[in-house]
Amino acid sequence: MVLVLTGITLFAAATLSSVYTLTKAPIEAAKTAKQQNAIKEVLPPFETLAEADTVALDNVGDFVIYKAYKGEGQFVGAAVESFSNNAFGGSIKVMVGFDAAGNIVDYSVLEQKETPGLGTKMTDWFKTDKGAQNIKGKNPAVNNLTVSKDGGEVDAITAATISSRAFLEAVRNAYAVYANHPDAVDTHSGATAKAQ
Repeated sequence: MVLVLTGITLFAAATLSSVYTLTKAPIEAAKTAKQQNAIKEVLPPFETLAEADTVALDNVGDFVIYKAYKGEGQFVGAAVESFSNNAFGGSIKVMVGFDAAGNIVDYSVLEQKETPGLGTKMTDWFKTDKGAQNIKGKNPAVNNLTVSKDGGEVDAITAATISSRAFLEAVRNAYAVYANHPDAVDTHSGATAKAQ
C-alpha cells in the first residue's frame, strides 16, 4: 500500500511539474503581449520607445517607465507601469500614459483580483464621461485625483470605494514616477527638467 501511494504521489508530482513547464512560457508570452498592447493603448502617437527604466519611489517600491518619442527625439509622453497593494483583493497593477504636459492620456488595468461586478469595473469606470468618473485629460499635478468621499475630484465606483482608492493611488504613484524623469514638463512653468 505504501509503495502504491508513493508511486501515485510521484506520478502526480511529475505530471504537475511537466504541465507547469509546458504552460510557463505561454503565460509569460501572454503577459508580455498584454503589457506591450497596454503601452500602445495609453500613449499618444509615437515613433520610438526608449528602453524601460526602473524608478524607485521611497517607501512604495519600484516602477517601470517607458518614454515615447517622435522624429528627432521629441518627447511626446511616457507610460508608467504602476501598482497599489491597498486594493480590496490585494494588489492591482495598471499602465498609465501621460502626454508631454503630464496629462493622463489613458490607462489599462494589467492585473487585479477585485470583486466581480464591483471593483472589476475599474477597467472602464475611470474612462467614462459620467459625473466625475473620467480621469483622462486630467493632470495629477493640478487635479486632486482622490475619491470625492475623501475630498477629491473623482467619483468612486459604486460600492467599491476601497478598489477606487487603490486605483487612484496607483495613478498618483505613476505620476510621481513620470514627474521625476528627465523629460518631464513642469506644468507650472512649461519648462522641462532636461538640461539644455
